[in-house]
Amino acid sequence: MKRFFSLTVLVLCLMATVSPAVAQEADTLAVQETEMAAEAPAETVQDQPAEAPKAGFTQELKKRFIEGGPGFMGIVLLCLILGLAIAIERIIFLNLATTNTAKLTASVEEALSSGGVEAAKEVCRNTKGPVASIFYQGLDRSGEGVESAEKAVVAYGGVQMGQLEKNVSWISLFIALAPMLGFMGTVIGMIQAFDKIEAAGDMQPSLVAGGIKVALLTTVFGLIVAIILQIFYNYIIAKIDSIVNDMEDASITLVDLLVANQK
Repeated sequence: MKRFFSLTVLVLCLMATVSPAVAQEADTLAVQETEMAAEAPAETVQDQPAEAPKAGFTQELKKRFIEGGPGFMGIVLLCLILGLAIAIERIIFLNLATTNTAKLTASVEEALSSGGVEAAKEVCRNTKGPVASIFYQGLDRSGEGVESAEKAVVAYGGVQMGQLEKNVSWISLFIALAPMLGFMGTVIGMIQAFDKIEAAGDMQPSLVAGGIKVALLTTVFGLIVAIILQIFYNYIIAKIDSIVNDMEDASITLVDLLVANQK
């Protein structure tokens, strides 16, 4: 605490020492700029052209999209829309599928000890999520033995995992498809540029610039779409892995509870 207080006092002293010098230097520069502005002729100030207002981000994006051509740019935009729709649907589904596994396990254990299997099944029936569904299947087969309940848990766990991963492969398809469409637009734009050069019979920069510009715009938009979808895809995969880990831990806990309940 003493060291912190000493450092604080030292910093304040340095700021108090440096601030007057900085302020004096700033005042000097301000005076010099005022004198230079007063000496400058008025015509020079009047002759300066007014700066054109800068276009907003949305307007610039729309302009570049139109310049890229409706063909490939429309397909790339379709990949973005479909990929985002699937990603948002998966995120909502996975968030709804997430449950408090520790709380559910404690409730099932308490129900088993007080009301038996039927009470525990009622707890699972009133709880949403794949973990509760796996618990219900295991408890439903507990009367046939622990081994039968364990097999039911493993089998139904695979079914729930398939539901968690549903349509995720489409997102990876759009991630790979968008840059490839952009690169195809690049190749087609270069071909069009060389066709114009061949038709004109002369190497003019204006002929080449248009085709190369379209080619680069399609590539840029394809990469942007892939980057956006990749972020959503990684989040979804991480969420699925977290839920699957909870399912595996809960399955082991359920088997231990059934073994303890039979003793």
